[in-house]
Amino acid sequence: MRNMSDDHTHVQEFFTARAAGWDSRFPDDGPAYAAAVAESGLRAGDRVLDAGCGTGRALPPLRAAVGPSGTVLGLDLTPAMLQAAVRAGRQRDGLLLLADVAALPLRGESLDAVFAAGLIAHLPEPARNLRELARVVRPGGTLALFHPVGRAALAARQGRRITSDDLRAEGNLGPLLARSGWHLTSYVDEDARFLALAVREA
Repeated sequence: MRNMSDDHTHVQEFFTARAAGWDSRFPDDGPAYAAAVAESGLRAGDRVLDAGCGTGRALPPLRAAVGPSGTVLGLDLTPAMLQAAVRAGRQRDGLLLLADVAALPLRGESLDAVFAAGLIAHLPEPARNLRELARVVRPGGTLALFHPVGRAALAARQGRRITSDDLRAEGNLGPLLARSGWHLTSYVDEDARFLALAVREA
């Protein structure tokens, strides 16, 4: 059985070491985030969670999408990433929470949507963690799984090959989401971005 605290420590160490320079490493990702948010179907007044928000790059477009009457939450496991979000002024666009997606400090069905950039590769128990995201979203609400580059481009950047067990492959992701309370409705995997959209099932 996997030790959850070891998973958490590994993720925190990985992102703590990279937090200060994260935004400067990927300075051109802003338009891709904005485009993904625009396609996620958010409306004025919606309540949305940025799960694994990191330095909060999605928070400004999420705030623009839901407007002043909406609610934007940014949640991350790594204090250094949230500190970087504050330094960038992104706490003005959403409430920042230090918490784990495995145990969200939110009521059931309290959200309209979840946006998650680069999250799925870091989930220690993907099916269980996606079920926890489903718990806090109302039936008919949405999930956007995003990355500013596609699977092949990301693998090349990391000096590796895509393997058949890649969770983000459409043939793996669809069934995984279905087991977790979601229905995959849209899937795009191209060099410039990865975006999978799903709806919370009743």
